[in-house]
Order: sequence, then structure tokens, then C-alpha cells
Amino acid sequence: MEMKEENPAMLMARSPEMRKLMELAKTIAPIDSTVLITGESGTGKERVARFVHDHSVHAAGPFIALNCGAITETLLESELFGHARGSFTGATGERPGLFEAANGGTLLLDEVGDITLAMQVKLLRALEEREIRRVGENKSRPINVRILSATNKNLKEEVEAKRFREDLYYRLNVVELAVPPLRQRKEDILPLARLLLAEAAVHMRHPVDGLTALAADQLVAYDWPGNVRELANAMERGVAVAKTNRVDLGDLPLEVRTGLPLVSDKGVPRFLRDVEMDCILGTLEKTKGNRKKAAELMDIGVATLYRKLKAYKLHVVTS
Repeated sequence: MEMKEENPAMLMARSPEMRKLMELAKTIAPIDSTVLITGESGTGKERVARFVHDHSVHAAGPFIALNCGAITETLLESELFGHARGSFTGATGERPGLFEAANGGTLLLDEVGDITLAMQVKLLRALEEREIRRVGENKSRPINVRILSATNKNLKEEVEAKRFREDLYYRLNVVELAVPPLRQRKEDILPLARLLLAEAAVHMRHPVDGLTALAADQLVAYDWPGNVRELANAMERGVAVAKTNRVDLGDLPLEVRTGLPLVSDKGVPRFLRDVEMDCILGTLEKTKGNRKKAAELMDIGVATLYRKLKAYKLHVVTS
């Protein structure tokens, strides 16, 4: 069971896309309906769920999040519904499940797309009947809990592939909150980065309070496949290795400081050769042709850089 609260920086909303999402979340929060929160890994889906809970009639009750994809089907059933003593090996006493623990509050089913078909049937029954039965019991117990679910999968495609029940999909997806990836809300990157940097500096007790222009430019240019979680990691690393009070380009993780978009402006995947060539040229431009500094930034040997320049027939004037 995962009950930690994600960083509030996850909800930085300066971009139109994120502002629109948060307005919808605030509108539907007081309405006691099921909500499906979708988005790539690391975008802050749990934090959006917490926001909905905090602005709902259940705000005074508990907020419990369960990662459904991290445990087996048998354990998931016991976690959700509870179990009676002796219902299975190791059940030495009776235990209430999370539906009961979250009574009067909110239960977030994270990674709901990973639930097995057999478990989906049991979950659907609980949602429709508003009652549960502990494993090994015949007694039904009423529940009063708001259900939120989250997934990084396309559940429509899962339904079409017969891996997810259509009736459960519509039961969960009364309202959908689609969290945009960080690459689609560039306006949020630097405010997020500065907030995460400040928090990392306090946590690590390292007096770092800003970004250099080169570092800031690269943060905005990077695609952030790991989204806000990856940005938080980059800022923590930057604070850890910074030699001054500002995080510089060379302080960022290798994949960030050398990363370039992997798709063209037409949405077509780029060849790896072209991406690497652009990376080399971009780094050399930033170092004004200094190959030694460029090699250091890309974390490769100078001989390797020379070999790649020769292989790609790139002619760069050295400073």
C-alpha cells in the first residue's frame, strides 16, 4: 500500500493545458462521482487525485492510495476487501480492507489498468452494490467511499483488446482528468525546476539557489520522458554536484544535458544518427568549438568525440 503524498510542485499550472485541467478538477471535486485520472508515468496523477479529495465533501476523511500493479491478484483482493481469520495461509486474524479503511474518504486505485479480469469483476460488483465482502466471509458490509482511479495505459485500447472490462471502464470513467506530459506544457518547466531545486537545496543543506542560462535553456529544450519525476531527479542531482550557487549545464544528468527531441516537428521519429549528430553539434556550439569541454559535457572521451566527428564527416572549427 502506498500512502505517501506527492510533491505539490506536481501541480504547477502556468500553462494553458494545466490550468484547464485544474479548473475541471476543481469543478468536479465536490460532485461525488468516480474520476479516472490518465497520463504518462511521473506526471503527478496521484497529486491530482489528492487535489480532488481536498476539494470534495470527503476532505475530512482519509485519503488512501493503492498501487494495484505492484501486488498479486490474491493480495490485492485482501488489501481491498479485507479477510477473515483462516481464509488463507497466513491469515491469523481478521483484517479490514482499504474500502473500509477509506470509509468516509477517498480511495485511489493507482495503475488500475493492471488489475486482472477476475479482479475487475469483483471490483465492479463492489462499485455497483456499494458494499464489499471480506475474503472468507459471507457477510456484506456497506461502504461510503469515493473512488478515484489512475492509469498510464489507454484503457479504451485495453477494452478493445479484451484486457479490460468495458462495463468497469464506464463505471470508473464518469469524468476523465487527462494530465498532460511535461513536454506539452513548456511554460511550467522552469517554475517547476526552480521550486524543485529550492526544495532539494533545503533538503540537502547545499546553498544552491538558481540556474545558469545554459542550464535553463536546456531544461526547456529537453523532452522529459520521465516528466516531473525526472525533473525532480535532475534538480536533486544538480544541487548535489553544483560547484557554485547555481546549477550549470554540466551539473545536469547526461541524458538531460545532451538530450534532444526524438521526434521531428511533424511527429515522425528521428534516426538515432541524426539525433547524435545534433547533440554533438549543439554541444560544440555551446562550448564555442572547444572539443575538450564538449566531450566533458557529453561524458565521453575526447578520442571518442574525434572519432564520431570523423564518422559523421562533421567539420567544426576549434576555439
